[in-house]
Amino acid sequence: MAVNLWTRTDHALDYLERADSITHRTEGEATLLEFIPRTTRRILDLGTGDGRLLALVLREQVKREHPNTEAVAIDFSPAMIEAAKKRFAGDSSVAVETHNLDNPLPDQGKFDAVISCFAIHHLVHERKRALYSEVHGLLNAGGVFCNLEHVASPTPRLHEEFLQGIGFTLETEDPSNKLLDVATQLQWLREIGFVDVDCHWKWRELALLAGRRT
Repeated sequence: MAVNLWTRTDHALDYLERADSITHRTEGEATLLEFIPRTTRRILDLGTGDGRLLALVLREQVKREHPNTEAVAIDFSPAMIEAAKKRFAGDSSVAVETHNLDNPLPDQGKFDAVISCFAIHHLVHERKRALYSEVHGLLNAGGVFCNLEHVASPTPRLHEEFLQGIGFTLETEDPSNKLLDVATQLQWLREIGFVDVDCHWKWRELALLAGRRT
Protein backbone atom coordinates (compact mmCIF):
# COMPACT_ATOMS: atom_id res chain seq x y z
CA MET A 1 0.00 0.00 0.00
CA ALA A 2 1.33 3.42 -0.96
CA VAL A 3 2.38 5.55 2.03
CA ASN A 4 1.32 9.18 2.31
CA LEU A 5 1.91 10.92 5.63
CA TRP A 6 0.64 14.34 4.59
CA THR A 7 -2.71 14.10 6.38
CA ARG A 8 -0.75 14.07 9.64
CA THR A 9 -0.54 17.50 11.23
CA ASP A 10 2.94 16.93 12.64
CA HIS A 11 4.28 15.92 9.22
CA ALA A 12 2.81 19.00 7.52
CA LEU A 13 3.97 21.40 10.23
CA ASP A 14 7.49 19.96 10.18
CA TYR A 15 7.66 20.72 6.46
CA LEU A 16 6.35 24.26 6.88
CA GLU A 17 9.00 24.97 9.51
CA ARG A 18 11.79 24.21 7.04
CA ALA A 19 10.10 25.19 3.75
CA ASP A 20 11.86 28.55 3.51
CA SER A 21 15.28 26.96 3.97
CA ILE A 22 15.10 24.36 1.20
CA THR A 23 18.33 24.70 -0.77
CA HIS A 24 18.00 26.54 -4.11
CA ARG A 25 14.20 26.62 -3.84
CA THR A 26 13.98 30.35 -4.57
CA GLU A 27 15.88 29.83 -7.84
CA GLY A 28 13.29 27.35 -9.04
CA GLU A 29 10.42 29.60 -7.97
CA ALA A 30 11.92 32.62 -9.76
CA THR A 31 12.32 30.59 -12.94
CA LEU A 32 8.72 29.38 -12.74
CA LEU A 33 7.46 32.97 -12.64
CA GLU A 34 9.04 33.58 -16.04
CA PHE A 35 6.70 31.05 -17.66
CA ILE A 36 3.38 32.34 -16.34
CA PRO A 37 1.72 34.12 -19.30
CA ARG A 38 1.24 37.84 -18.82
CA THR A 39 -2.38 37.43 -19.89
CA THR A 40 -3.14 34.94 -17.09
CA ARG A 41 -6.50 35.52 -15.44
CA ARG A 42 -7.19 32.18 -13.68
CA ILE A 43 -4.68 29.96 -11.87
CA LEU A 44 -5.03 26.50 -10.33
CA ASP A 45 -2.49 25.51 -7.68
CA LEU A 46 -2.21 21.75 -7.11
CA GLY A 47 -1.08 20.80 -3.61
CA THR A 48 -0.83 24.42 -2.55
CA GLY A 49 0.56 23.73 0.93
CA ASP A 50 0.47 27.04 2.78
CA GLY A 51 0.06 28.91 -0.53
CA ARG A 52 3.67 30.06 -0.77
CA LEU A 53 4.10 29.57 -4.53
CA LEU A 54 0.66 30.90 -5.40
CA ALA A 55 1.32 34.04 -3.37
CA LEU A 56 4.52 34.62 -5.36
CA VAL A 57 2.68 34.20 -8.66
CA LEU A 58 -0.12 36.55 -7.61
CA ARG A 59 2.42 39.13 -6.42
CA GLU A 60 4.09 38.94 -9.83
CA GLN A 61 0.71 39.48 -11.51
CA VAL A 62 0.26 42.68 -9.51
CA LYS A 63 3.67 43.88 -10.69
CA ARG A 64 2.50 43.18 -14.24
CA GLU A 65 -0.57 45.36 -13.56
CA HIS A 66 -2.90 42.35 -13.57
CA PRO A 67 -4.12 42.51 -9.96
CA ASN A 68 -7.49 40.86 -10.64
CA THR A 69 -6.16 37.36 -11.27
CA GLU A 70 -8.38 34.67 -9.74
CA ALA A 71 -6.99 31.47 -8.23
CA VAL A 72 -8.11 28.12 -6.88
CA ALA A 73 -5.75 26.46 -4.40
CA ILE A 74 -6.27 22.81 -3.48
CA ASP A 75 -4.69 20.53 -0.92
CA PHE A 76 -5.81 17.57 1.20
CA SER A 77 -3.79 18.18 4.36
CA PRO A 78 -5.92 19.85 7.06
CA ALA A 79 -2.86 21.67 8.41
CA MET A 80 -1.95 22.96 4.94
CA ILE A 81 -5.52 24.04 4.21
CA GLU A 82 -5.59 25.97 7.47
CA ALA A 83 -2.26 27.65 6.69
CA ALA A 84 -3.36 28.58 3.16
CA LYS A 85 -6.66 30.02 4.38
CA LYS A 86 -4.74 32.09 6.90
CA ARG A 87 -2.38 33.38 4.20
CA PHE A 88 -5.20 34.36 1.86
CA ALA A 89 -7.67 35.53 4.50
CA GLY A 90 -9.57 38.53 3.19
CA ASP A 91 -8.51 37.90 -0.42
CA SER A 92 -11.73 37.06 -2.25
CA SER A 93 -9.81 36.30 -5.46
CA VAL A 94 -8.38 33.07 -3.96
CA ALA A 95 -10.53 30.03 -3.21
CA VAL A 96 -8.86 27.45 -0.96
CA GLU A 97 -10.45 24.02 -1.32
CA THR A 98 -9.90 20.53 0.03
CA HIS A 99 -9.14 17.88 -2.59
CA ASN A 100 -6.97 14.77 -2.64
CA LEU A 101 -4.90 14.57 -5.82
CA ASP A 102 -5.24 10.79 -5.70
CA ASN A 103 -8.72 11.46 -7.07
CA PRO A 104 -9.67 13.06 -10.43
CA LEU A 105 -9.66 16.84 -10.42
CA PRO A 106 -13.07 18.45 -9.95
CA ASP A 107 -14.61 20.46 -12.80
CA GLN A 108 -13.81 24.05 -11.93
CA GLY A 109 -13.77 25.53 -15.40
CA LYS A 110 -10.75 26.50 -17.46
CA PHE A 111 -7.46 28.00 -16.34
CA ASP A 112 -4.65 29.98 -17.97
CA ALA A 113 -2.02 28.45 -15.72
CA VAL A 114 -1.79 25.36 -13.53
CA ILE A 115 1.07 25.34 -11.05
CA SER A 116 2.36 22.90 -8.46
CA CYS A 117 5.27 22.78 -6.06
CA PHE A 118 6.70 19.64 -4.44
CA ALA A 119 3.33 17.86 -4.36
CA ILE A 120 2.79 15.55 -7.34
CA HIS A 121 5.74 13.31 -6.43
CA HIS A 122 3.62 11.97 -3.58
CA LEU A 123 1.31 10.27 -6.11
CA VAL A 124 1.88 6.82 -7.57
CA HIS A 125 3.26 7.01 -11.09
CA GLU A 126 0.05 5.97 -12.84
CA ARG A 127 -1.82 8.75 -11.08
CA LYS A 128 0.89 11.28 -11.96
CA ARG A 129 0.34 10.62 -15.65
CA ALA A 130 -3.44 10.70 -15.34
CA LEU A 131 -3.20 14.00 -13.47
CA TYR A 132 -1.05 15.52 -16.20
CA SER A 133 -3.73 14.58 -18.73
CA GLU A 134 -6.43 16.16 -16.55
CA VAL A 135 -4.37 19.34 -16.28
CA HIS A 136 -4.08 19.51 -20.07
CA GLY A 137 -7.85 19.32 -20.31
CA LEU A 138 -8.32 22.18 -17.84
CA LEU A 139 -6.07 24.64 -19.65
CA ASN A 140 -7.20 27.31 -22.06
CA ALA A 141 -5.40 27.54 -25.40
CA GLY A 142 -1.94 28.92 -24.70
CA GLY A 143 -2.20 28.01 -21.04
CA VAL A 144 0.80 26.60 -19.19
CA PHE A 145 1.49 23.85 -16.70
CA CYS A 146 4.46 24.58 -14.44
CA ASN A 147 5.49 21.86 -12.00
CA LEU A 148 8.33 22.66 -9.60
CA GLU A 149 8.95 19.12 -8.51
CA HIS A 150 11.05 16.66 -6.55
CA VAL A 151 12.32 14.16 -9.12
CA ALA A 152 14.42 11.01 -9.05
CA SER A 153 18.20 11.02 -9.30
CA PRO A 154 19.74 8.79 -11.99
CA THR A 155 21.88 6.89 -9.46
CA PRO A 156 21.60 5.85 -5.79
CA ARG A 157 24.76 7.79 -4.96
CA LEU A 158 23.34 11.04 -6.34
CA HIS A 159 20.13 10.45 -4.44
CA GLU A 160 22.03 10.02 -1.19
CA GLU A 161 24.09 13.15 -1.88
CA PHE A 162 20.90 15.13 -2.50
CA LEU A 163 19.41 13.95 0.78
CA GLN A 164 22.56 14.97 2.61
CA GLY A 165 22.35 18.37 0.93
CA ILE A 166 18.90 19.00 2.41
CA GLY A 167 19.66 17.50 5.81
CA PHE A 168 18.24 13.99 5.43
CA THR A 169 19.51 10.44 5.12
CA LEU A 170 18.17 7.31 3.44
CA GLU A 171 16.70 6.35 6.80
CA THR A 172 14.97 9.69 7.45
CA GLU A 173 13.72 10.63 3.99
CA ASP A 174 9.97 11.01 3.57
CA PRO A 175 8.38 7.59 2.87
CA SER A 176 5.58 9.45 1.07
CA ASN A 177 7.95 10.23 -1.82
CA LYS A 178 7.39 8.34 -5.06
CA LEU A 179 10.11 9.88 -7.20
CA LEU A 180 10.24 9.64 -10.98
CA ASP A 181 12.91 10.73 -13.45
CA VAL A 182 12.63 13.92 -15.48
CA ALA A 183 12.83 12.25 -18.90
CA THR A 184 9.81 10.02 -18.31
CA GLN A 185 7.68 12.91 -17.11
CA LEU A 186 8.65 15.16 -20.02
CA GLN A 187 7.80 12.34 -22.42
CA TRP A 188 4.41 11.93 -20.81
CA LEU A 189 3.67 15.64 -21.21
CA ARG A 190 4.54 15.48 -24.91
CA GLU A 191 2.43 12.36 -25.47
CA ILE A 192 -0.54 14.02 -23.76
CA GLY A 193 -0.32 16.95 -26.16
CA PHE A 194 1.67 19.64 -24.39
CA VAL A 195 4.09 21.64 -26.54
CA ASP A 196 7.25 23.57 -25.65
CA VAL A 197 7.88 20.88 -23.05
CA ASP A 198 11.16 21.16 -21.19
CA CYS A 199 12.97 21.04 -17.88
CA HIS A 200 13.72 24.74 -17.49
CA TRP A 201 15.64 24.56 -14.21
CA LYS A 202 17.21 21.83 -12.13
CA TRP A 203 19.34 21.43 -9.03
CA ARG A 204 19.93 17.76 -8.25
CA GLU A 205 16.45 16.38 -7.45
CA LEU A 206 14.58 19.68 -7.70
CA ALA A 207 13.34 20.51 -11.19
CA LEU A 208 10.92 22.78 -13.03
CA LEU A 209 8.97 20.85 -15.66
CA ALA A 210 6.68 22.84 -17.93
CA GLY A 211 4.56 22.62 -21.05
CA ARG A 212 1.97 24.65 -22.91
CA ARG A 213 -1.39 23.77 -24.41
CA THR A 214 -1.84 24.83 -28.04
